[in-house]
Amino acid sequence: MNKPSPKKALRTARAVTDATLNTLGGTVSIVLRIVITVLLVSLCTGMLFACIFAYYVKTCLSTDLNITLEDYMISLSSVIYTSSLDESGEVIPGHSLAVLDSNEDRIWVDYDDIPKNMEHAAVAIEDKRFYDHKGVDWYRTAGAFVNMFLGMKNDFGGSTITQQLIKNVTENDDVTVQRKLAEIFQAMDLEKTYTKEEIMMWYLNVVYFGEGSYGIHTAAQTYFGKDISELTLCECASIIAITNNPSRYDPFISSDNNRARRLDILYEMYDQGYISYAEYQAAAAEEPHFVRSESDRYEQQIYSYYVEVVINDVLHDLVEKKGLSSDAAEHLLYHGGYKIYCCIDENFQNIIDGIYTDLANLPRPYRETAKQLQSAVVIMDPYSGDIRGLSGGTGVKTDSFGWNRVTDAHRPAGSAIKPLAVYGPAFDLGLITQDTLVNDTGSITLNGTSWYPRNYGGGYNGVITIRQGLIMSLNTVAAQIMDKLTPAVSFEYLTDRMGFNLVTADCDYAPLALGQFTNGVTVREMAQAYTALVNDGVMTKGRTYYLVTDEDGTIVLDNRTPETSQVFKANTARHITNMLQGVMTGGTGVEAQLGAQVAAGKTGTTSDEYDRWFCGYTPYYVCAVWTGYDMPSYMYYSGNPAAQIWKRIMQPVHAALPVVHFAEPTYWGVATNIFGDLSLQPVEEEPTVGDDPFFVPDFPNLDIPW
Repeated sequence: MNKPSPKKALRTARAVTDATLNTLGGTVSIVLRIVITVLLVSLCTGMLFACIFAYYVKTCLSTDLNITLEDYMISLSSVIYTSSLDESGEVIPGHSLAVLDSNEDRIWVDYDDIPKNMEHAAVAIEDKRFYDHKGVDWYRTAGAFVNMFLGMKNDFGGSTITQQLIKNVTENDDVTVQRKLAEIFQAMDLEKTYTKEEIMMWYLNVVYFGEGSYGIHTAAQTYFGKDISELTLCECASIIAITNNPSRYDPFISSDNNRARRLDILYEMYDQGYISYAEYQAAAAEEPHFVRSESDRYEQQIYSYYVEVVINDVLHDLVEKKGLSSDAAEHLLYHGGYKIYCCIDENFQNIIDGIYTDLANLPRPYRETAKQLQSAVVIMDPYSGDIRGLSGGTGVKTDSFGWNRVTDAHRPAGSAIKPLAVYGPAFDLGLITQDTLVNDTGSITLNGTSWYPRNYGGGYNGVITIRQGLIMSLNTVAAQIMDKLTPAVSFEYLTDRMGFNLVTADCDYAPLALGQFTNGVTVREMAQAYTALVNDGVMTKGRTYYLVTDEDGTIVLDNRTPETSQVFKANTARHITNMLQGVMTGGTGVEAQLGAQVAAGKTGTTSDEYDRWFCGYTPYYVCAVWTGYDMPSYMYYSGNPAAQIWKRIMQPVHAALPVVHFAEPTYWGVATNIFGDLSLQPVEEEPTVGDDPFFVPDFPNLDIPW
């Protein structure tokens, strides 16, 4: 065999080497290009993401807490004052009506009075880098986001004490990325303004410790019957253990759970250098003696129904207009030293209270029952919206924030809704005039439904006018108008224009024509809606206060400008008022007549006599009254007790006021439509008045005995 020469072998080796190097170099070049491309794409993507994120932060996230710590820390009682407005809209203060005491167990503790063991226990278990970070612990935050994205969990975690404080104040604890990002920026913003000591003081004063206890002072009293200065290291750890989950670590619920977390806290305090090993051992061996203490509990005063509505209105507006959480709003109201100037007329309120608190002044049933007649009333100025007086129940009031029937009781309105839901919209749209003819008979078939009602008492009156149909409160007439109007239009008037909180199921013939709503309506809603009838179609939102200021006189809430909306055309409201005057002089409302004083109104009765209403007004005031039982049952009363109460209130209210007439409607017109087949002859029956079986049309000045 011939062997290759050394030179040839060397050339071959070099060729192989060159080929290998060329291949390797090409591969490296490709890899480098890929790596560089990936890096460039990543860089561009990162820059794009950063721009998008920056835009999102700027446009979508708010870092404004809308509250200052100084406001929250004030612990002064707020006061409700009687007041009025002068011609320029300035408040004229009256005298103190009520001093608000907190119904929440919380007493503020200044930072210097907070035990160091309490502070260090909170830091050790909740936020061990609290003293070093600027509001956000980025190590924990990064871990929380990785856990969220990789573990597909919505449990963000990673909150610092600063972030927890924000969540407690704003009550914004939605489990969303947007909320977490907003919280991060809010925390960094907060730490630019406040010291660690202030943040810690806030946190330990606002956090909830279970058992109705807010803040460490009340927690110390609740669980140990001690002042916080007397707490041991073990007891401090026991209290801080509760904050993570009061329903789980409350020692009155589970002492074992509280003990396990207490030991974790003590170990973390030792491990982080806050206590010595000897202190850790002693505290871990201690068995705290939990004593449920009532010695420092708040004894609630009894507020009037009016004061309760003022309080609830202010709380609602603090949340809605100032962006506060309900807890923060309540704390500010009860501890912020606020001055609240309310709209009450004490003369009106005394008249109401004289009737409602003394059961002997209420209408008496003709058949005795063990149940106490209940009632609610609101009287308001239809032009300003000022609620001048109200009552949420009969008899002597024995508790605060119990059942206030002015705002809490939602009852069917019956025929009292007809001017608002049926006649008003139909007049507004030109479907009817007062002289439109309609056949009051049981033989009508409606176009949009197979439903058709009977009149109260079952009788019919034949061909009559729309005016007569409303004065006699005939269900058949309301149903025929609703058929022309359509429930959708009526529903829009009540909900969008007048603000009634109805459900979709109420958008139907029977609920709208006869007032049998699924969840009912409140007396306040009815009084407010009726303001549109006296005020040329303009509805004025009811208000109980004009102004809220802090202790320095700075305006917190300004409610002096009435909130109004055009519900009906002016002439529509005048026509409805004109017909409702007929209700008072010759219809279902005669027993509410005020003598020479001009008045208009509408009765309302619901199924089985469960509810009796009267909503009426003069050129001066609107007043709505509901009567019934808390547990609905038949009412054995002659006439309408709501109308009788209405008269008892409105007569003295108007005693010194000159007689003023309503604005007259224009263009009475002729029949714009004819409803029903006028050739049909009704069965010969006695004429019926639809709302009240005890109504006697031959005696318009009927005086029902009390």
